[in-house]
Amino acid sequence: MQWRTGVILIGISIQSIEQVKKEYGAEQAEIILGICANIISGQVSGDSGRKFSETFGKIMQDRQSMSINSSDTSISKSTQMDYAIPASKIATLSSGEFVGIVADSPDVKIRQKMFHAEIQNDHDAIKREEEGYRPLPFIQQVTAEDVRENYLKIKRDVNELLKNELQKIKTKKAARMEKRKKKESMCSSPPAKKSINKQKMAKTLSR
Repeated sequence: MQWRTGVILIGISIQSIEQVKKEYGAEQAEIILGICANIISGQVSGDSGRKFSETFGKIMQDRQSMSINSSDTSISKSTQMDYAIPASKIATLSSGEFVGIVADSPDVKIRQKMFHAEIQNDHDAIKREEEGYRPLPFIQQVTAEDVRENYLKIKRDVNELLKNELQKIKTKKAARMEKRKKKESMCSSPPAKKSINKQKMAKTLSR
């Protein structure tokens, strides 16, 4: 997905569509995947493979069939719409193979948006590079007790934070209620004064 005006690129990395459905629900998963403009997929099966195959769409493909009988052989050719990258193809991709679709921009058009490619690695160079790796330096010995204590500390901090925030909400609500009561009492007090004044005027006239 790309927000072109802000030149911001957001990438979502998932193992399968089922994972997104589990975390966000089926409806939200459809929305998330529907707004992805650039899709790159490795080997995947199930709903993920079918979804990507449908996203890549269909193209016109040539078909050829041969019929053989005792007297002659006939070959027929035809064209029909079929998935450009079938789900079965996505499910059988080898390591390093990828299929996908990319989006273009108004000033940079891409004619061939779909692709099926393989990453060509120089395994000898990678092996030489890995041999030159140095082990990570030792910083601190961490025990299981340290991990548990840190976990409990985080829980305590979160609980304390929630308690403080809830107290703030209660205080603000009480202040608003008090303010509302004062406003209501001020609005209701003038009619009482008027009624008292009317009673005084009535007594004066009766005299």
